[in-house]
Amino acid sequence: MAPRGNGAAAGELGAGVRCAAAGRVHEIAASAGDPAFIDRCVRQYAAAGFGIPDEAEVRSWRNSWPPLLEALVRAGLSDLQLYLEYGTPGGGQRLDAVLVGRAAEGALGLVVIELKQWQTARVLDGLRVQRSDGLVTAHPVHQVLAYGRFFEFWRPKTAPVLDIRAAVVLHNADREQAEALRIRDGEGAGVPVVSGQDLAVQGAALSGRLGCAGLASPTVDEVGAFERIVWAPSARLLAQVGDALNGQTTFALVGDQQHAYVQIRALVADLLEGDPQGAVVTVRGGPGSGKTALAVRLLGYLMRYQGQSRPRFVTPSGTLRAHLLEAAGGHGQARDLFPPVSSLYSAAQHAGSVIIDEAQRMARSHDRLAPALAEVLRKVPLVVVFLDERQIIRPGEGTSVDELRDAAQAMGRTHHHLELTGSFRCNGSAAYTTWVDNLLYGTPTPWTAHHDYDLALSDDPFQLQHWIEQATNAGHTARTTAGFCWPWTRTRPRGATTLPLDITLPVPATPAGPARTWKAAWNATDTLTDPDGLPLAPHNQLWATHTGGHQQIGCIYSAQGLEYHHAGVIIGPDLTWTDNHWTAHPHHSHDPKLRTLTPDQYLPYALNTYRVLLTRGTHTTRIHTPHPDTQQFLNRLIAPAPAN
Repeated sequence: MAPRGNGAAAGELGAGVRCAAAGRVHEIAASAGDPAFIDRCVRQYAAAGFGIPDEAEVRSWRNSWPPLLEALVRAGLSDLQLYLEYGTPGGGQRLDAVLVGRAAEGALGLVVIELKQWQTARVLDGLRVQRSDGLVTAHPVHQVLAYGRFFEFWRPKTAPVLDIRAAVVLHNADREQAEALRIRDGEGAGVPVVSGQDLAVQGAALSGRLGCAGLASPTVDEVGAFERIVWAPSARLLAQVGDALNGQTTFALVGDQQHAYVQIRALVADLLEGDPQGAVVTVRGGPGSGKTALAVRLLGYLMRYQGQSRPRFVTPSGTLRAHLLEAAGGHGQARDLFPPVSSLYSAAQHAGSVIIDEAQRMARSHDRLAPALAEVLRKVPLVVVFLDERQIIRPGEGTSVDELRDAAQAMGRTHHHLELTGSFRCNGSAAYTTWVDNLLYGTPTPWTAHHDYDLALSDDPFQLQHWIEQATNAGHTARTTAGFCWPWTRTRPRGATTLPLDITLPVPATPAGPARTWKAAWNATDTLTDPDGLPLAPHNQLWATHTGGHQQIGCIYSAQGLEYHHAGVIIGPDLTWTDNHWTAHPHHSHDPKLRTLTPDQYLPYALNTYRVLLTRGTHTTRIHTPHPDTQQFLNRLIAPAPAN
């Protein structure tokens, strides 16, 4: 692999890299003088999947890149590798600039640089600043630190050791303004905030100010090793819940998440300290966009707020609540913090703030908002509602941003809306979540972004089951879910140590073997142990994470809101690809609230259900359907799973 300048096409970069420009600093600095340089960056930006940059974005490149490039050359850093507009996995967030060099003891040094065109900004508190145009935004030091934590959190164990650094460059600001933004104590202390005046020095002094002291030119192999990193979360959200409640920030919020967190925090003081109007905040995001991570982080902040916050975290998903309670561990307030949804009336009377997650699952009353939800909106000073309208999976459920906005305004309350567009599940692949949405709601397309996410089609359920068992034996969480298309025996005889095999799928004969029948059990309604008391199957609410869950099949109600490394999905006979479109068959459903619907009524619920199931896997998804035509259709879109 030779060093590349900006002329390289996006496809020539390593699988882990998407950006507008890549190459050694001196290469990009030389190219920047070419009038066509920005045009090439626009094309590469689009090829990376970021869309077409608007005029303001391109103008910021023209204003910010030249002073940075000139400073890097003057600092003697010409041979470091540089990425401009570096995209995190899936392109959900972009970092202004990332430098890669060789650090001490064989580590790769990464310097994340946040570029700001600000001349002045007023610090409001430790996390927020107000720009001269009045906009309140994240403090740039905390913004760049969050990006650094992204690399820490998403770095796989097999990747090179990283020495991660950060710097903020305010090339239009004077030294006094940069000093005002520096953080001297606690988190962020030591992160350089560099003014335009600071950029005027030379050599080692400037290198140090940019956070690059001691970095040497990386070899071609070292650059290749960085570009080949397949970034993936090294820990799951639920493992971080206890830390978040105790004020630790191991789960980094970046981009839209951090912006939303800062905006909500800006409301807290006014609303909880005497503003009688109150506010409703809606936060919408697709699967894996970080809604629950943000909600838990916000809960942790409200718990430590010195005013009258009295927070409560409510979710209509009993499965998610059970996992949150367990993840909170020994936290003494856990049950008060995570009350059941039936306690909404009580929360309306006593809480100062209420967070509602998975709000699209809230039950309705006579086609209106549930009275308890309306009471919370009316009485609680701060209500933050997280939802995704495309995860409504049953009649009698669901609320929308528009409905919540109208209700808030009718009650004389202010409404604020925020969107989360990133993708932090499915290996961070926005390409995969977009592919799923196109498959179910738009025009299905072949899956081609293999470097982004591991998706394949299983020939039969035996192959799928063997793959799940292999992944489990390798120490990963692996689960199979299916549409609710088979009966579910809820009870078993006293003392029984097995579950009824309610799910049966005939597997036709092939040249390699005779016809067979695959049988499996749904996840247990209660914990199942063997005669020696060892766990065989967890309670269905803990099926996604506890020992033995891989041996049973989960459904939408035990999977929604959760994630696991490897996801097997069986698309049941309730949804088939027929005559070039999806067709619903509600008579195949065993959900009593769904099976009586007409096909047209059932279709959106079926599509939403499989959208949820197809977006649970953080690393891998395997799909199978017993319907021959649908399997054949999927075979045209998805590569077959490799032989076990």
